[in-house]
Amino acid sequence: MAYTWLSIAVILLLSGVFFLGEISSNAKAVAVAVACPLYCLQVDYMTCPSSGDEHLSAHCNCCLTSGSKGCTLHLSGGSQMKCS
Repeated sequence: MAYTWLSIAVILLLSGVFFLGEISSNAKAVAVAVACPLYCLQVDYMTCPSSGDEHLSAHCNCCLTSGSKGCTLHLSGGSQMKCS
């Protein structure tokens, strides 16, 4: 009887360690995610160093435009915003 309880306790302990490992690895992935601000700029187009002077389509802000690090958003008023 004691052997059965010990076996169950070991299985539960190992299962808990496994699930905690899964939760912590998922938490690291979630921690890397960045919260984007909820504002939208009037962006006409975007240019990036990798594409030269080609006018690329862009979304509301740098955060919502994937892979925009180092790119420049050209706003409808003529101003520019550098994505860092």
